[in-house]
Amino acid sequence: MGDLKSRVESAVPGIRLRTNVSYKELTTLGVGTDLPLLAEPENNEQLRKLLRFVRRTGTPYFVFGSGSNVIGMDMPYRGLGIRLAGEEFSRIERRDGVFICGARAQLAELVNAAAAAGLAGVSGLAGIPGTIGGAARMNAGANGVETGSAVTGIYGISADGTPLVMEGKTLEWRYRKGPVPDGAVVTSVKFELAPSTPEAEKRIISEVLAARREREPRGRTAGCAFRNVSGTEPAGKLIDRCGLKGLRCEDMQISDKHANYMVNLSGDTMASDYLRLLIFIRRAVSDRSGFFLKLEQIPVDPEFEKTLYREVPAIKVNVLCGGVSSEREVSLRSGSAVAEALRNGGFDVELSDITRCRITGSMRSCDVVYPVLHGGFGEDGRIQKLMEREGVRFACSGSAACAAVMDKIVTKRLLDKTKMPTAPWRIVTRDNCAFPEELGLPLIIKVPNEGSTVGIVKVDRKEDWVKALESEFKLADELLVESFIKGIEISVPVVCGKAFEAIEIRSPSGFYDWDAKYVYKNGHTQYFCPPESLKSEEIARAKQLAEAFYFVTGCRDLVRVDFIVAPDGTPYILEGNALPGCTATSLVPKAAQVGGISFEALTAGMVYSAMRRPIFRTGGESGSSIVTGRLARVCLWMFRITLVLCALVLATSGLVALFTGLPGWPLVVAAGLMVLAEIMFTWLKSIGKK
Repeated sequence: MGDLKSRVESAVPGIRLRTNVSYKELTTLGVGTDLPLLAEPENNEQLRKLLRFVRRTGTPYFVFGSGSNVIGMDMPYRGLGIRLAGEEFSRIERRDGVFICGARAQLAELVNAAAAAGLAGVSGLAGIPGTIGGAARMNAGANGVETGSAVTGIYGISADGTPLVMEGKTLEWRYRKGPVPDGAVVTSVKFELAPSTPEAEKRIISEVLAARREREPRGRTAGCAFRNVSGTEPAGKLIDRCGLKGLRCEDMQISDKHANYMVNLSGDTMASDYLRLLIFIRRAVSDRSGFFLKLEQIPVDPEFEKTLYREVPAIKVNVLCGGVSSEREVSLRSGSAVAEALRNGGFDVELSDITRCRITGSMRSCDVVYPVLHGGFGEDGRIQKLMEREGVRFACSGSAACAAVMDKIVTKRLLDKTKMPTAPWRIVTRDNCAFPEELGLPLIIKVPNEGSTVGIVKVDRKEDWVKALESEFKLADELLVESFIKGIEISVPVVCGKAFEAIEIRSPSGFYDWDAKYVYKNGHTQYFCPPESLKSEEIARAKQLAEAFYFVTGCRDLVRVDFIVAPDGTPYILEGNALPGCTATSLVPKAAQVGGISFEALTAGMVYSAMRRPIFRTGGESGSSIVTGRLARVCLWMFRITLVLCALVLATSGLVALFTGLPGWPLVVAAGLMVLAEIMFTWLKSIGKK
């Protein structure tokens, strides 16, 4: 370490260096031993030279702020600690409603200064310990307020020593993650705040601080240990459900006041003790709730987090999206949303954009495949059939159910067969496209194998019939035509056989087409969950029919059933969707939320439902099964040929013996039995089955 110290001094003349600095000084948690070497640049020039040095030499480095969410380490850190020092990084300057804050300044200083100036936007962050730079890096937040909501600029030095300027669209904020690239060091942050009054902001601060004092423990902590899974599944609540409050590992204790706070009860606690406690918590929560808690704090030791996740490994999920159908863009958005929800739940997720109907290595190596492929081979059962053949475990419906639900004509036939209410319908082809007088007007023309309202046309006048068919026949040679039923459109999701709350869909044009669903040129569609325009018994009947549809079609895990409820209260089934959309505006997540089920819990439930199902290979000529089947057939024919050759040798020997006066009959009989052996075994086996 002495060599590193001298090299830093040579590369950055005048920089302040400290050796063997205790983690009790560097962090609020205080676990671990000492940091061997800490560099404290006092200006941008020193910081720039320092970052160029570590990049040139390949020296690992860790940037400290107040250390309020940092975990120290027991072994010597084989690198360099960096902590900003000096007045240049500590200033807070105000220009009207804009604050330019040095990264070393405390977040509390900004909160108090903004309140005194009567400016709103950061008062909800009161009580969060740490520096401005650290808050921007991790998008610190509390009470529904996040740092990123008020930030309009981040400035600093990139990992290669070049200036970092992030403004406007480059600022992308996520839960507990800011836009700062890895390796960069923030030097200042710009906040733009809205007008308010000092009295109002000080009142907010007072209320926030009182609430924090009520729920947060005293003593040495690093704030919340784990990230929240969702708004309805905060980590502290999940830990508390396991009955773990007050549990200790040596001198590390789960707070009996807030289960997501770990308190260091002594001054000599090892990071390894803290790690053991976190492993126990992650294992308990995964067993009880099915979520895998992810660390919110930042360990100095790069192996700390890896060990935590290795000791309690998460289920590996391959989310499929994209495809090549007209619904590709919707599928990409749905897939991203599902992947994000599963990652929030701690699952090990790989998101795959699938453009070919085939089984990939990622699909074979994961624990569960989660298809979010709308339309085409992803929804008509073809890719599900391949997974069934190869024994790949996957969520949602199997190939047969997907094929039946995707094809609107097959669905109509099934509804008629089971006497479920549906609109009168006919099939129209290029050769038989006469106007169906018996259905009346208006009419709905549907392409049988499209979703997301693709290929649906409403015909109000008979003279528009031919033109409508021309556009529809570009998508398919066979079309479904049904009577238009005027009524209230609703959708009922069914999850694992149980109907969720129905959703009333009120589009601006009165017809729920592509524009009403995604584009909004004619205005935004309104959704009401539960429905506002229906009686309770009408909703109950629709839910009953939706559950029946789920079981009759053979669906698994999830299906969404769409209805039109006529003025007489009859819910007519329009169609089903075995892989419904999961975007921000999709219906299934809306219904789940009303039922108190987060999107994270919903997607996790799909994964565990798939995990519980046994895997049966359906066979087929794909992958290794082709090789195995061909090898077996070759071996069988080789055995048969060998048997016949042996029989010929025996028969020849027997006949020669007979002609020379020797007893050769046994050899001839044995040869005959060998030739007839396969026939005899087949016959005896058939008798045994009777």
